[in-house]
Amino acid sequence: MSDFTLSDLEEIVAERAKASPDESWTAKLVAQGQARAAKKLGEEAVETVIAAIGNDRAELVTESADLLYHLMVVLKIAGIPLHDVMSELAKRTAQSGLQEKANRKSS
Repeated sequence: MSDFTLSDLEEIVAERAKASPDESWTAKLVAQGQARAAKKLGEEAVETVIAAIGNDRAELVTESADLLYHLMVVLKIAGIPLHDVMSELAKRTAQSGLQEKANRKSS
């Protein structure tokens, strides 16, 4: 099992975002803006779904990594730290998923 975390990925994305777009895919995505990065995130989400439906374990692992990476880029551009997302998840896991969804609808 790897000790690599989403926090590690967040740090790498932040560091690479500072590079020249000619030298870093991350910097290039950041320079192209949120719309382009979000489009890439959507493409990776679709590819992840296709891999899951196809029961292709290796492809699902690869596409999931791409999806998480592109999500981190989108969050970086939006100025949303991973901590905020993790805090939201922690809040949601304090109750059942069905109860959490019901509470969202009534809000």
